[in-house]
Parts: sequence; C-alpha cells; structure tokens
Amino acid sequence: MTTESLQWVKSSYSTVNGGACVEWAPAHAASTGVVPVRDSKVSNGPVLMVSSDAFAGLVTLARSAEL
Repeated sequence: MTTESLQWVKSSYSTVNGGACVEWAPAHAASTGVVPVRDSKVSNGPVLMVSSDAFAGLVTLARSAEL
C-alpha cells in the first residue's frame, strides 16, 4: 500500500492559517482497522499508522485537552 493513493481528510480542528493540521484516511481505516495519520503541511512526509482503538484514544485525549 502506498499512502499517495489514500483519500486524506483534514481534521476539523485544523485551520487554514497553518494551525495544527492533521489528516487521516477514514476509508482506509474503515476497510482495514488501521488509521493512517499525517501532517497535512508535509503530504509526502511520514505517516503514523495506528489501530482504530489507538486512534479513538488519541481523539478522546485531544478533545479533553485544554487548547
């Protein structure tokens, strides 16, 4: 699998002004149970691959953090 072929979706918490821009590939996650995550500002950079459970934990942590 190459990450170039994935359909990436930017986090709703990302901003157009260069904020914390995180993208993930929900279609890949739904079909494999593995969630690819990357920095949208570096689209050809590294991709973190985590389980659906681990991703859910990251989302919970982000929602509970004071921003």
